[in-house]
Order: sequence, then C-alpha cells, then structure tokens
Amino acid sequence: MAKYTTAGSTFTDLVLEIFQNNGLLLAAGDRLAAPSGLTSARWQVLGVVDHEPAPVANVARSIGLTRQSVQQTADALEAEGFIEYEENPHHRRAKLMRLTPKGRERLREVEARQLAWANKLGGKLTAASLKTVVGTLREVREALEQDASTNA
Repeated sequence: MAKYTTAGSTFTDLVLEIFQNNGLLLAAGDRLAAPSGLTSARWQVLGVVDHEPAPVANVARSIGLTRQSVQQTADALEAEGFIEYEENPHHRRAKLMRLTPKGRERLREVEARQLAWANKLGGKLTAASLKTVVGTLREVREALEQDASTNA
C-alpha cells in the first residue's frame, strides 16, 4: 500500500487547513456584508465589477466559481438594484454587469468594515509571517494551476 511522503503528508495538512480557513473566511465575509444587505458571494461579484463592467463568465473565472452560480448571484443583485446589465460591444449575448450607485454605496460600506476587521486581525500576527504565508499560498496556487492545465 502506498504511503504519503513527508511532503505529501504536509501538503495534505495544508489543504485541510485551507479548507477550514475558507469556511471561517466565508462566514466572516457574510458577517461583514450582512449589514449592507449582501453575502460574501454578492460582495465578491460587486468587487470584481467595481473595477470595470464585465460579463458573468469573466467574473466567474476571476473568482473561481461556476458561470451558473455567478449568473444566479448577478440576477439577484440586479433584482435588488445593485447592478445593471448593459450591452457588450464585444459579444451580442454576454451582457456586461455594471455597478449602480446603490451597489457602489453598499460595496463601500462593506469595504470599510473589512478594512477595520483586517487591521484588527492582521495586528494579531506579524507582518513577516503574513508575507511568508501569502508567498507560500501563491506558490501553491501556481502549482495547482499548472497541474490543472497539464491534466485538462
């Protein structure tokens, strides 16, 4: 029977830790977004569209979700007046999502709460350890992306 190498076992520990952190981060995001009538998913979509109008498929790729789940979120955001769809000069059917003034206002509210939260939690760790973790996670992401492209 095959056994983990030390690196394989440690990588598995990292994956499990990331899964636990992901759940906690999503819950924290929901708490930060809730006073503005948003969820973590809606906040993410608004954050992407804040930079420039974008079609659903591009937003989905940028945040690592399915097009269908982002479409559902976008439709809900439109129904509540946070975004609007506009014609896309590059594609007939793939409309662009654009923030409305209401969407921008709510996004700024959440960003202000996130800033205070990040400063509070970030202050409990050293900048050096945070930079090390960010660098390591970037390396892990790049390895995962490479693995995905060679196994596609």
